[in-house]
Amino acid sequence: MLVLTRKTGEGIVIGDEIRVRILENKEGRIRLGIEAPEDQTIHREEVYQRICQENKEALQWNVSDYKTLSQTILDRKGDK
Repeated sequence: MLVLTRKTGEGIVIGDEIRVRILENKEGRIRLGIEAPEDQTIHREEVYQRICQENKEALQWNVSDYKTLSQTILDRKGDK
């Protein structure tokens, strides 16, 4: 892990295309600005962890789960 000290207005560059700038440091909270290509996804760490967890849970499904879900959806459409 690289550990840096930066002041407001300063930043870092990751690779050739990602720039991170310190926008504000107020009351123990830091505001960051991130410039990156549109094809790069950027998430807060807790959001990224949730996405990973949900992806793992989605892999736990088996074929019978899909069949049950499909039948439920078809049944609901038939009720309308």
